[in-house]
This record gives sequence, C-alpha cells and structure tokens, in this order.
Amino acid sequence: GDLASPIHVPPLNQAPRAEETTPPMGTGSGWTGGGATKRRKKTLAVRRAPASAPQAQQQQPLQPATPAPQTQPPHQTIMALDATATAPPPSRHVDPAAGSDKEQVCMAVGRFLYDAGVPLEAVNSVHFQPMVDAIASMGGRPEVFSYHDFRGCVLKKSLGEVTAQLEYYKGSWTRTGCSVLSDEWSTDKGRTLMTFSVYCPEGTMFLKSVDATDIVTSSDALFELLKSVVEEVGEKNVIQVITKNSEIHAAAGKRLGETFPTLFWSPCTFRCIDGMLEDFSKATAVSEIISNAKTITGFLYSSALALSLMKKHLQGKDLLVPAETRAAMNFVTLKNMYSLKEDLQAMVSSDEWVHCLLPKIPGGIEVSNIVSNLQFWSSCALVVRATEPLVHLLKLVGSNKRPAMGYVYAGLYKAKAAIKKELVKKSDYIPYWNIIDQRWDKHMQRPLHSAGFFLNPLFFDGIGDNISNEIFSGMLDCIERLVSDVKIQDKIQKELNMYRSEAAGDFRRQMAIRARRTLPPAEWWYMYGGACPNLTRLAVRILSQTCSAKGCDRTHIPFEPLHDQRMNIFERQRMHHLTFVQCNLRLQNR
Repeated sequence: GDLASPIHVPPLNQAPRAEETTPPMGTGSGWTGGGATKRRKKTLAVRRAPASAPQAQQQQPLQPATPAPQTQPPHQTIMALDATATAPPPSRHVDPAAGSDKEQVCMAVGRFLYDAGVPLEAVNSVHFQPMVDAIASMGGRPEVFSYHDFRGCVLKKSLGEVTAQLEYYKGSWTRTGCSVLSDEWSTDKGRTLMTFSVYCPEGTMFLKSVDATDIVTSSDALFELLKSVVEEVGEKNVIQVITKNSEIHAAAGKRLGETFPTLFWSPCTFRCIDGMLEDFSKATAVSEIISNAKTITGFLYSSALALSLMKKHLQGKDLLVPAETRAAMNFVTLKNMYSLKEDLQAMVSSDEWVHCLLPKIPGGIEVSNIVSNLQFWSSCALVVRATEPLVHLLKLVGSNKRPAMGYVYAGLYKAKAAIKKELVKKSDYIPYWNIIDQRWDKHMQRPLHSAGFFLNPLFFDGIGDNISNEIFSGMLDCIERLVSDVKIQDKIQKELNMYRSEAAGDFRRQMAIRARRTLPPAEWWYMYGGACPNLTRLAVRILSQTCSAKGCDRTHIPFEPLHDQRMNIFERQRMHHLTFVQCNLRLQNR
C-alpha cells in the first residue's frame, strides 16, 4: 500500500490498464464481547465494596481492558481487592527504608496521579521526563509551586512560550500558504462546539473554540463565522478552508469562495475516505467476514480463561488493533488477525483448549469452527489485500506528519486497482468502485487534489501526453484562482510546458530524478524548480496543504465549560488561556 511508486493515473471513473499492478500489502465496534466483560467487572465491584461500590465504567471499544496474566488463582486476586482488608495509610513523605530511590519516586508520583484522578497516560507526555529532570536538578527539597502559581504566573509564562512558537509558524504562511481547519462535535448536553486551527508544514496552530449550536443550522451564519476566521488569519495566506461536507457547510463554503476568490473551500478528505471504508464494511461479503472475526474476538476477550490462553499462544500479542475510526478498526484488526492465523489455529487445536472445556462454553464451538475454516481465512486475506491501499490512504491523510495533498488522487486510483486485481470479475469489483466514485464525485472532486497529483514529482512518469482532462483542468483552475496577477498566470502556463517536457534547468538532472522518491514534493520543487520560479511558488503552496480537518486531541480539555456564560470574565479569560496552551502543546507534539 505504499504510495511511493510512479504510476499513470487516468480519471477516477476510468478503469486501470490491465498491465498495471498494485503494490503488495504493506468506537462501539462490537469486537470485544462487551456483555461478558461487564458481568465480570460487576462481580469484582460487588465483592470489593458491598455497601457502596461504584458502578463499573463502560469499556472503551478501541482499547479494551485486557486483564494481565494472573500469577495467583482468581479467588485470591478478588480477595486482594476486598475493601475490608486492612492496610497501613499511605505515607506523605519518602520512607528511607521503602526501597530504591527510583521506586520511592515512582510510588510518590503514582500516589499523586491516583489521588488527583490524573489519567495515567499523562506519563507518556513528552513533557513528563523534562519535568522530572527539572525537579531532580534542584537537589535537596525543592520548593513546590502552589495551586495559585499554576493558574497564574506559570500559565502566563506558558502562554508566552506557546505564542512565541506560533509566531514562528505564522512566519512561514506567506511562503507555503496555510489551511484553516474547522472541526466540530456535539457535547453530552446537545451543544455543538467548533474548533478552528491553522495548518502549515511547520506545524498546526490552534486558533479558538466557538459554541456553534445556533450557527451550524444556518448556512448564512456559518458563512459569517468562516469569513471572520479567514480575515483573522489573512486572506492572502489561506489556500483552503476545510470543514464537514454537509449541505449547510457546502452552501457556506460556496459563498466563502465567492467572497474570497483566491482560496478554495474543501470538505474533509479524511471523513470521505472513512465513509468509503464504512460502506465497504456494510457490503454483504465483507460484513460476513467482519462478523465472523468479531465472533472470535468477542469470545476470547469476554472469557478470562480464553484470554489467558490466547495471550499464551500469541506470545502476549493482542488481536485488536486500535484505529482512529470504527471502520478503520474493522480492517486493521482483520489484517492483524490474519497475520496471527497459524497461532490461532494452533490454539483451538491444542490440548489446553480442549481440556479447559472452552469448546463447550457458548460460542466456543463456533469460534473453533471459524478459526479452523480455510475458506474464512481465504476470504479474510482477499478483503485485507483489497482494502489495504484505502486504509493506508486514510492513515496518510489523517496524519499531519507530511502534507497529503499530493497523494490523495493517486491513492484512490491504487485503491481501485487493488480491488480490481483481487476480485477480477467486473460484476464483483464494480460495486466497490461505485462506492469510491459516489463518495468522491459527490464531495471531493476538487481542483487542489488534481493539481496536487500533477505537481507531485513522484508521479511525474504519469504526467506525459496521457494526462487526463480532469487533472489538467484542475491544475488550470488552481492557477486562475490562487494567482490573481494575469501576467504571472501566463508565465506559469509557459513553465508548465517546461515541467512536462523536462526541458528546463535542473528537472533533467539524475539527482532530481532520484530525489522524486526521497524528497517531500514541496522540498523537491525548492531544490530543482529554479528555472520555473513562478510555477515553483505555486507548487509549494499547493503541495504544502493537508486534506483533513482534524484538530487536536480533545481528551480532558475543558471546551464545554469554556463557553459557560455564568462564568465571570476573569475566570473565562483564564480558561481561554489554559485551553489555548493545552491545545497548542498537543498539536506541537502530535
């Protein structure tokens, strides 16, 4: 599923040539058998605190709670959780006899995390180790900042640091252009919140959060909001504004393009591709395979005995693979399961499986039959190979590690080619092609994607005389829209011919040809596009854009309280500063 291979790409609704081949494989989803897990958690809770046991939280589907292998019988583990057991109260100070220095530090940090309810994944933050190092460097008993310090002077200094970093990002906007990203979601209270961020290759900057409950129902109100954000960022800097692809957003985006003739409105490509995968998973043949795979994982993860046996035979590996969307999780888990095929088959045929009476437990016989069924694995392999390029493209588009604008068009073509290669018969692969075409033609036929493909030197071999009208028209649309000076437009048109024929400057160098595969597209143009300065500037601005509207991770960020009108002005300002710092720190380290 690697996109780094030169290909000829006709329009998306045109069949790939027979001689072309595809590269080899490179939330609430129902994968974990939640019912049995809930019953097991409830049992533990009752034995732990009979009088006032808190209700077990619902298991998160993408990251199932996997019990660790037990080193003692289950009944002893339950007794260890008994609330009636006596234990000495935790010490507030370091005990010299408690063990090594590292152990004492870990215990002290652990007690803080547990007592304050801080999510344990906080220790994975890139700022955790520097914090520990800074404390250790002070020696002795360092004086700790107070609650008021962290909400006052420390927050103020952090705001200054983040703002300075963002000013550095802004300095690149005139050179590479930028994309305004609009992400929105509904809260538990039925409010619709929107966040606005600005993407450029140097980094993504969180701009602000808006309570858009009364805005998203009106295209006029949404247009005014988007217009104000573009003006805040600077019309000359913005290449595109990315939002959801609903009818209201499309209407607002159309007005935005009419008001600002030098930018594009683009629906979120990530959502579009995820919708394709979701439609794939609903197809009868594919849904049957996914259903069987969920039967396997549901049984293994809902039985402690089966889970322990699975961990043993898989050498501690998991069957489930987390993904950003439910549809993506279906296919990456299916791929992972296929890679563990032999281990699973060995497990259900082992003496341990039989002697543990697992086949006699409801669902156990069905799991044994599925895992032993060669037709299931054959179909599983076919689905994995056919969907791998599309899953890879979703991952590429959803990541901001490199701009994706130059890869989307070719990625979709490769996805269609892979489907045709696996299914062979036209009557078999056309339904899946139609899913891709319907999603793409309805929402995503945008000049930027065509121009991104045309200008990506990686696909230069496909740009000769066989270039499709769709792609070249998209390139011309971008010239007319993103370049307002007609004299420069004419110069770019001449330079386009030089690029296509490799008749200019450094395009013909062997270094330039080799670098098509190694350098990011925008950097390639900086390095070898000197003979076409006007085209180079346009190419850099197009190839430097993202295709996803995803903002920062919203976990544990207080967006909803931020818009509480009952909060006094000083507290609201502090909350704005805190949210601004939190979001931008996460975006910097994504």
